[in-house]
Amino acid sequence: MMEPVLTIVVPCYNEEEVLPETIMKLSQLLQELMGDELVSKQSKILFVDDGSKDRTWEMIYKEGLKNDHVRGLKLARNVGHQNALLAGLFTAKELSDCVVSIDADLQDDIQVIRDFMLKFHEGCEIVYGVRKGRDTDTFFKRSTAQGFYKIMKILGVDLIYNHADFRLMSKRALHELERFKEVNLFLRGIVPLLGFRTDVVYYDRLERQAGETKYPLKKMLAFAFDGITSFSISPIRFVLMIGFVSFFMSLVFGGYFLTLKFWGNTETGWTSMITSIWLIGGLQLIAIGLIGEYVGKIYKETKQRPKYIIDIDSFNLPLPRHRMLNQTGEDELYNLDFRKIAESNK
Repeated sequence: MMEPVLTIVVPCYNEEEVLPETIMKLSQLLQELMGDELVSKQSKILFVDDGSKDRTWEMIYKEGLKNDHVRGLKLARNVGHQNALLAGLFTAKELSDCVVSIDADLQDDIQVIRDFMLKFHEGCEIVYGVRKGRDTDTFFKRSTAQGFYKIMKILGVDLIYNHADFRLMSKRALHELERFKEVNLFLRGIVPLLGFRTDVVYYDRLERQAGETKYPLKKMLAFAFDGITSFSISPIRFVLMIGFVSFFMSLVFGGYFLTLKFWGNTETGWTSMITSIWLIGGLQLIAIGLIGEYVGKIYKETKQRPKYIIDIDSFNLPLPRHRMLNQTGEDELYNLDFRKIAESNK
């Protein structure tokens, strides 16, 4: 049996501080895997530049000129981590037997990729990288993450506990993933829906090598809410249930206040009225906002806009760029019109 072609997809956004270390470590790992005959010598590392504003793309491009195993994919603008990841997965799938996705900060242990490949050789189509624990997280991040997984479980969403986007997927699995056409694609929930033979590899989360996290609290909360509303209508049903409860409570209190009125024990005042107005008004605003979130998702789906637009793709070029261009100066190469070069090789 021939060794499978592996592509390691690495989404990047303003990662110039950590990128040299990431390139070096992933290149070393790929050489080791090829030396152990776990992957083909045609295997690659595909860095996806998600509209970075620093030197991320320049570093990826120039590294690809001297390293035949490094390729780059430059998106026309920033589209977010999930869409950038999809761009890399779908670009790599045709020339790969399996694809591993990993973040550029290398907090996920890259040595686990060896275990991924062993599972793939055993016949697994999808292999999940799962954290052993969250001891390195702050109390707030740990508690909110665990709460998110519990809420998703209550809502009936099948998630792999403590799994992010560190996984291996076979070419077959990626072709099936591409059939999911929705714009609001929550990968952590979609991938388990594919079925196929799967397995799990546990690892310890590492410290970030350099730079700052690109997922602050605001983005994490938005990501979690997007995941909940993309996979379940339970929040709307919950609001409906609150509406019924409020309605029946109003009947009970209405009867109570009428009784007081007939007995002559009522006093004029604003407390109960103001409290009721604020309570009902708040519930209505929550309900309208939640329904609006779902309507907004429907609006995005009906437009069917592309999830990403590729500006430069060096992954699918037929020859290494430094051979094809027959040039020596890296700066001169970087300033060439890459689109014309790619077009001339079609």
